[in-house]
Parts: sequence; structure tokens; C-alpha cells
Amino acid sequence: MSRPVAALFLLTCTILWGMAFIAQKSAMESMGPLTFSGLRYLIGGLAVLPLALMERRKRAAPLTPRHYWLIGGVSLVFFLGSALQQIGLISTTVTNAGFLTGLYVFFVPVLGFVIFRTRPHPIIFVCVPLALLGIYFLNGGGLDSFNGGDGLMVIGAVFWALHVILLGQAARAIGLPIFVSAISFLLAGALAVGCALVLERPDLASIQSGWIELAYTGILSTAVAFTFQAIGQQYVPPANAAIILSAESLFAALGGAIILGERLPLIGYFGAALIFVAILAVEALPPLWERRRIHMLRTTNYTNGGYL
Repeated sequence: MSRPVAALFLLTCTILWGMAFIAQKSAMESMGPLTFSGLRYLIGGLAVLPLALMERRKRAAPLTPRHYWLIGGVSLVFFLGSALQQIGLISTTVTNAGFLTGLYVFFVPVLGFVIFRTRPHPIIFVCVPLALLGIYFLNGGGLDSFNGGDGLMVIGAVFWALHVILLGQAARAIGLPIFVSAISFLLAGALAVGCALVLERPDLASIQSGWIELAYTGILSTAVAFTFQAIGQQYVPPANAAIILSAESLFAALGGAIILGERLPLIGYFGAALIFVAILAVEALPPLWERRRIHMLRTTNYTNGGYL
């Protein structure tokens, strides 16, 4: 697969994920957040399971206990991130949800340092305050409009960051990205449904009334989008892929404006722009600086060699 085609796969993911916020928001009119999340991921897991089993057959070596622990960790943080996001959508807007969820980009290097002692690039110390300032303006230039749903989105972004970290660890250790994703969908979906049966008492009528939202998020934004991501990231460098995927927040805002009629105050658009600039900077600048450093080293070595 050529790199432009792979980039198109990733761009398709951002469109499907961004528009999924609309379905997630409207689904809350008919069913509880845990019910919706559980059914969505069970549908997605079952839809992608055939591909996952085909991928699994390619691995001759059996999975080790460490592999199963990694899959369990991926499933747990996936459940927590999706549950917090879905609950938060009850009281926040699709636009805010998209941009605040994008903050996971910052939490990835921070948590990487805390967990694995991987020192973050210095740009993170510029982009984190920039993103916090963006959140401030996104809510109208004050924290009085920052509600509980917005807070849940920020906390959920921490778990999405953990998901990115653990999924990367699991994919490298096991070598079966689609299989790991499918199992995490099924485990997280089963956990969410189990919690919903206790806390929400779902009924068939409410589930039937939200079948369109469940079908879209389960098949398109879960099975198709995550499979496209797994395929596309094999041919696109991680930093470039992250830049493309960060456009999810823009499609969420676009869909919220066109379909739901959501509008931000003028200062809110400025805040959204700050968040998006910070997301792009934290992903784009480090590899650019690294390429520049390598180029300068090669130039210096060549020059020194010329004088020797």
C-alpha cells in the first residue's frame, strides 16, 4: 500500500470518529451511557472478530501470561476512557468533547515519563500551558462554564492516553494489533454491559430506539475505523499518523455545528484553535527538530572530514 493511500485510511478514521460524537450524544436520549458503550463495543468486536482470528492464525507461538495481562490492561483503560467520555456527553457539547478528548496527545508523553521514565520532548512544556489556555477560552474565557461533563472528558483523555501507550506495548509484544483491538472491544463491551445491568437496568425498547446510533458507532466508528487505523499506521510514521488523527476534533466540531446547530462564542473558537495548534505542535515539531539535528550532525561530520 502506498503512503498516500494509507494516509487516506487514517483521514477516514478521523471523519468516522469525529462524526461518532454526534451519534453518541443523540443516543443518550434513549439509553444510558454504559448500555450504549457496552452494546457499541460488542457490535464492533464481533464485526472485526473474523479479521482478528485470521490475523491470530498467522502467529504460531502461543500467547504468554504477560500477553494476556497486556490485553487485560488495554481492555480496562479502553472501558474507562469510553465510559467517561460517554457519561460526559450527557452534559457537554459535541464540540467540547472533540477538542477535550484530543488532550490525550499531551498525556501520552507525560504518562510515558511517569510510567516508563521516558523523558518528554521540551515542546511539551510549551504545549501543555497552551492547551490549558485553550480550554479556558473554549469555555468562554472563564471556568464557571466548565461543567462536570467537560471534566469527565479531560479525565477520560488520561485513560485514552493510557490506551495508546498500552496498545502500543501490546501490539509490539504480541504482533497482532487487530486481534488485540477486537479482544479489547469485546472485554470492554462485556464489562460495560455488566455494569449497565446493575446501574441502568436497560430495556429492549430503549435499545431499539437507538439502533441507528449503535449501528454507526459499532460498525463504522469502531470496527471499520480501528481496522483502518491498524492498517494505515503500518505505512505512515507514528508522528505523521498522530497529526492526521488529531483532526478528529475538527470533524466533531464541524458535525456539531452542521447537524446539531452547536455554536461557540468567538473566544471559544480561539480556544479551540489554541488546542488544535498545541496538538499539532507536540506531534509535528519533535520529529522535525530531530531531522534537523541529524542533518546538522551529518553536515558537521562532512565538513570536519573535508579538513582532515
